[in-house]
Amino acid sequence: MKKVILITGASSGMGKSAAKILHDQGHKVYGAARRIDEMQDLKEQGMGVVSLDLTKEESIVKAVDSVIEQEGRIDVLVNNAGYGSYGAVEDVPIEEAKRQFDVNIFGLARITQLVLPGMRERKEGRIVNISSMGGKIYTPLGSWYHATKHALEGWSDALRLEVMEFGIEVVIVEPGGIKTPWGDIAVENLRKTSGQSAYAKLANKVADSMKKTYTGNSLTDVEVLGSTIAKASTDKRPKTRYVKGYMAKPAIAMRKWFSDRLFDKIMISQFK
Repeated sequence: MKKVILITGASSGMGKSAAKILHDQGHKVYGAARRIDEMQDLKEQGMGVVSLDLTKEESIVKAVDSVIEQEGRIDVLVNNAGYGSYGAVEDVPIEEAKRQFDVNIFGLARITQLVLPGMRERKEGRIVNISSMGGKIYTPLGSWYHATKHALEGWSDALRLEVMEFGIEVVIVEPGGIKTPWGDIAVENLRKTSGQSAYAKLANKVADSMKKTYTGNSLTDVEVLGSTIAKASTDKRPKTRYVKGYMAKPAIAMRKWFSDRLFDKIMISQFK
């Protein structure tokens, strides 16, 4: 059955890949992002595109209303938009920390609030939240990013219980290392924030390590995660969580079974 699917963060990376795959499967796909110009290829292929800034209430409401006006409903919401704000807690301005939460949690929550009433009325729907292995583990200098992803994990679990009686499913995707612009943005934020502070020694080692990883060949191709997101969006009996991508499964397993102290040692040893 053809679904009406709204994907945030569809201007690049996993969101764009998932949009193309779902469109090819015959679904009516709408991509949403701040950079409309980066979604022209989606438009040319027959997909809808809408402007969306998750830090602005008016933009969020307008984006949802636009899709509902054209299609009458939203069957699946893929909350993919997000970014990684890296830097020492002492160095990151609280305004930046708030923006990290505005994009990764509060904007995500608001757009979800707006699609739920229609799903409740129809007694069906699906919310697919793109978390991260970073929602289960932690790394140095990623405090605010990890905080948002840990929050998203708990938020999604609670939401799943709330909407279960209305036939709405909540699915979490936990990517590992993926070949996307995410790493370059995180490295740039880290160097700018803590590259010359009291935490410079660790910050530059972490930045160098991240840069090496994101320019190497070990990361998972973005199309693999696009396929995983498409699967999470359309499986008749979806899993609660889909874990996919470089180091995701082993890292989450280590966090689950190793003590805090042992995991701390393993994490910090990567940057000596």
